[in-house]
Amino acid sequence: MSFSTVKKPLILGILFFLPVLFLLFLYPSTHNYNSLDIVKEKVSDITFLLLEKDREIDFQDNITVLTFLGNSPMQKAIPALNLKELVYDKFMGFKRFQIIALVTKGSENEVDELKKELHQYEELKYWHFVFADENSTNTIYNSLLTKEALHNDLSTDEVFIIDKDRSQRGRIDDRTDNEISRNATVYGLYSYNCIEVAELKNKMSEDMRILFTEYRQKRKGNYDSSSRRKEDIKVDEKN
Repeated sequence: MSFSTVKKPLILGILFFLPVLFLLFLYPSTHNYNSLDIVKEKVSDITFLLLEKDREIDFQDNITVLTFLGNSPMQKAIPALNLKELVYDKFMGFKRFQIIALVTKGSENEVDELKKELHQYEELKYWHFVFADENSTNTIYNSLLTKEALHNDLSTDEVFIIDKDRSQRGRIDDRTDNEISRNATVYGLYSYNCIEVAELKNKMSEDMRILFTEYRQKRKGNYDSSSRRKEDIKVDEKN
């Protein structure tokens, strides 16, 4: 039998088996899934700030992005718009996703103005404004793992991811590959800056995707809690 006779079947066989081989190489990686780190447990809930009819938007059983807009919400229009365009618009179709914006009592007029800015194209069904006094705002903020205090107007450009069990999610080790290779000191990412567009587009979007993947795997019974990164890594909390 000449080589030309077997050449075509051989090529077809290679073309058929290469994708199968590629999938076999990928398959083990599905068992090495790392979920998004829990950086702080038992975040203070907002239930005490809500009317009975609004209790469904508390942190429990929801995947929440929490932002603090403080006394002057319109002063935070740019970070709020960034959050809307880069996070809300991308994830609003996911089950149990919501954004909670904490604002100070007395800022109702500015909240209405900000809503008009955010609602230019569509109603924000999963974006909720919750009014709180200074003590309540500080109570919730202080229950989070943060690197800096709230501004004097009770606002911050940082936003936080809170899971269905009221645990704050983020990255215990946010070093780049280059920093890891140089054995640089470990540092974490506990919140995401809404002024930094690249941070929202890249890091926060990726972390949200990982969290939704985790819950999807849990629903399918494919989630292995042992795949979480080491939870005994110590992180520095705010004094």
